[in-house]
Amino acid sequence: MSSPRPTAAPRGRVAVLGGGPAGMATALSVHQAGHDVVAFERYHEARPAGNVLNLWPPPVKALGLLGVDTTDLGAPCQSQFRSINGKVRATVKSDPEIERAYGRGGGFIGLLRPELYERMLAALPPGVLRTDQQVDRIEQDERAVTLHFTDGSTHEADVLVGADGINSLVRSTLWGDTPIREHRLHAIAGFTFADDIGGETGMCVIGHGREVQGSWTSIRYKGRAGYQWWVLEATDPQVPPPADLLARAEELGRGFPHPLPALIARTERENVQRWVLRDRGYLDQWSKGRVTLAGDAAHATSPYAAYGAGMAIEDGYFIGRTLRGVDLTDPAAVTRALQSYEEPRKPHVNFQVKMAYQNGQMFHHAPRLLQPVRDFLFDHTPFLQKVVGDTNPKEINKQLALITD
Repeated sequence: MSSPRPTAAPRGRVAVLGGGPAGMATALSVHQAGHDVVAFERYHEARPAGNVLNLWPPPVKALGLLGVDTTDLGAPCQSQFRSINGKVRATVKSDPEIERAYGRGGGFIGLLRPELYERMLAALPPGVLRTDQQVDRIEQDERAVTLHFTDGSTHEADVLVGADGINSLVRSTLWGDTPIREHRLHAIAGFTFADDIGGETGMCVIGHGREVQGSWTSIRYKGRAGYQWWVLEATDPQVPPPADLLARAEELGRGFPHPLPALIARTERENVQRWVLRDRGYLDQWSKGRVTLAGDAAHATSPYAAYGAGMAIEDGYFIGRTLRGVDLTDPAAVTRALQSYEEPRKPHVNFQVKMAYQNGQMFHHAPRLLQPVRDFLFDHTPFLQKVVGDTNPKEINKQLALITD
């Protein structure tokens, strides 16, 4: 797909802090907008902070418009919520035309993070991403933003985008330190390419017992079919992680139906990881002066939304589009553009952050006496279908309509 033609506006200078999905998407979109852009990554390379991943259609559409090769990217899946005994509680529905464009289930795709990073990196113009760049201080005035690096060097830009994650230096510079909200949950996840599992394909199944989530998704990774899985339980974030992650996953997944126990058993230990779920709540304002935020720096969310990387990609896409045709030397024009980027985004991302947090609390922190009542409600009423099966697709459709060439 051809890139949008840049406008005749003066070329501006944009700096991006962070080389993850938000940072790379921002760099790609800003480059298409006709501005000079540099993305600074503190590590030796842009590396994925995790293994398993799912993407909804809007970020997939955005990736294609940003020039990223999305051919055979992941396995399209139909998503269902099920009880631990296999009863379907909710099915995430999609419009037929979306399924035709993005595959079964409306294109909720299962993939691994390394392939997403590889494809986004391949689309970046040479020299845009600079690694081993640690920033320790940021200053701005009406004229420019200045990045101060730990080696004593500096970099000046007209606009800075903080795509530097949940512990964002840019966010703390703009708004001070805000507390991390612990969800008191952790997930153990892995993947396998074992081809003799005999499970369903083209499915994403989110299973719940009384206190444990046990889930799996079909994936494709560089043309190879497989599965990813995860188990999730309540935890004290101050307690050390289990000594044997795979053994703990096997224990948590034991009561769930096939294929989850078999998937865990066929997973190599090096393909297992753990993360603690947390976010930072909401920011009323993302931008100040010549600086704005994207991805987890603006709206960290738990994986219960399955939308963290996707929203980060969307942020980057919209930043470039709002900067197209803007004279970045004009501080008032920059302020207007950054505000026009964040205002339409906040209702969508806040909905996802809120839903992810509430679902985690509902499934894993309900009082024991109320758990049977909750499960009866899920099994015998359309409550969960309305909450996750019908509402989230409407949000997806809204975002798809906003992402245009």
